Amino acid sequence: MNFNSHVDAVISVAVSLINTLTPGQDRGRRYQPPAGETARAAVTAALRTGQPAARQVTIAEAAQLAGTAARLRAVFDAVAAGQVDDAARLVNAMLADTGARPQLDRHDGEPWHLHFHGTSDALAQGWAAGCATGLAVVLGTEMYRRLGVCTAPHCDRVYVDVSRNGTRRFCSTTCQNQVKAAAFRARHG
Repeated sequence: MNFNSHVDAVISVAVSLINTLTPGQDRGRRYQPPAGETARAAVTAALRTGQPAARQVTIAEAAQLAGTAARLRAVFDAVAAGQVDDAARLVNAMLADTGARPQLDRHDGEPWHLHFHGTSDALAQGWAAGCATGLAVVLGTEMYRRLGVCTAPHCDRVYVDVSRNGTRRFCSTTCQNQVKAAAFRARHG
């Protein structure tokens, strides 16, 4: 999306958490989120999409982030349904619940840049606050149209459209190819 590296990172993590931790459909198959040790590993991998050095999460933290993922999913669903006011209300509630606050940080030899934190140093609350603030930044611009839910039949995974022309409709090339192949078969029946 290219707001700044931290916003891009937390939005990427939000997408990964939603797609990993919320039930639904994934490329034509029923999707059930992982549990227990498998969830812990999957959440750690999701966090590493935005912060490669993220530590291993605990099973309890993974469970807390599953609740966050459900709330984040509701934001994407609202945007996809054209209900941006509802999406904004959902994000505002998350911002209030997490006590999200911006802070300038400097690390890894980089210049000062904006990060988002919760009221405590707890991992789950910090990521919830960061993801909510990142979505608030996106919803506060015309870029909110870049948040999407896959339009392929039997898929409800979310994505952020980073294409140049902003016309992405699918979570993956797999879904895009399946839809194109079905349309081709229908035309040439």
